[in-house]
Amino acid sequence: MTKLDSIALGDPCWIDLMTSDIASTRAFYTGLFGWQSDEPNEEFGGYVNFTREGRRIAGVMGNPGDGVPDVWSTYLAVEDANASCRAVEAAGGAVMVPAMEVGTLGAMAVVTDVGGAAIGMWQPGEHKGFGAAGAPGAPGWFELLTRSYEPTLAFYRDAFGWDLHTLSDEPEFRYTTLHGEEAVAGIMDAGSFLPEGVPAHWAVYFAVADTDTSAARVVELGGSIEAPPEDTPYGRVATVVDPTGARFKITAPVGES
Repeated sequence: MTKLDSIALGDPCWIDLMTSDIASTRAFYTGLFGWQSDEPNEEFGGYVNFTREGRRIAGVMGNPGDGVPDVWSTYLAVEDANASCRAVEAAGGAVMVPAMEVGTLGAMAVVTDVGGAAIGMWQPGEHKGFGAAGAPGAPGWFELLTRSYEPTLAFYRDAFGWDLHTLSDEPEFRYTTLHGEEAVAGIMDAGSFLPEGVPAHWAVYFAVADTDTSAARVVELGGSIEAPPEDTPYGRVATVVDPTGARFKITAPVGES
């Protein structure tokens, strides 16, 4: 397990899932990834933390049922959530959930970027974010699919100080990463293939030991496969859906699945 002792400002630092069925969701993800599940924290609305090898990996909270689908969300590390909300607005984004303290754990906010994608912000307190990444059972990659590619690049540079590196600028594949060789997230020009009605959004990838085996396990646990495993230049990837409809991706190195 790759352990994290610190996360750079602007980097993805936490993920959580809004679900319409916390009980079945806990059973699904503990069965799929070998996570452990804390008991719901009633002080924070029944929020549940998933852990692996004693380190926080992800969270889950109830869907209030106001028409928003069950979905995974990504949070970026910020030094000051209030200041970052102002920076988001100055860069052309909008604040959905204003900065709020979460006890002594930290502070959070949710904003939308210039392409309409929602992104969370987390100002660490006692809760520093996920404690592992890049190894089986942990978050492996974070990817924004947007129809407003160039404006979105400028937004993340200006609002979050992203160090942008162009991976590809061909008409059929335009992709930029956060950081260079140590890239931790990417932005894709998805205007040519995002279906009508599907908004710009962040996708969460989980690293697994074997993509095909994990995809089969998803089905065994009551989920489904949206896009079957396929080899890509960046790993063997599948898009899957959990039992309540939340979509995520699983990935392993090519040749290991």
